[in-house]
Amino acid sequence: MGNNLSVLICDDSMLIRKKLRSALEKCKCETIYEAENGVQAVEQAKEHNPDLIFLDIVMPDKDGIEALKEIKANNTEVKVVMASSVGTSDHLKEALANGAYDFIQKPISLEAIAQLIEKVMKEEN
Repeated sequence: MGNNLSVLICDDSMLIRKKLRSALEKCKCETIYEAENGVQAVEQAKEHNPDLIFLDIVMPDKDGIEALKEIKANNTEVKVVMASSVGTSDHLKEALANGAYDFIQKPISLEAIAQLIEKVMKEEN
């Protein structure tokens, strides 16, 4: 049984996007969009209106914090999960202050994704 969560993955690394996509597919997410930078993430979020967004903090063009602010300005309901490697705790505080739903540590594990999806699904129902 799949879930009807639509998810947007935004990361400038194709490898990380692939890993995230495969983890989400294992969690039975059926609708997955991808963006490779903050500019695309904002556009995709407007176009597809996903339930959940995984947003990398450190990206060229427009970082995750900027993208988060714009996405939340367009859609206050969407849950945005910030992805970050070690040492970006200041960014995380700023992200949470700007309406991020949660954050996930890189390298991202399937277990962490599964727990997040479960948490979101409980809240959606």
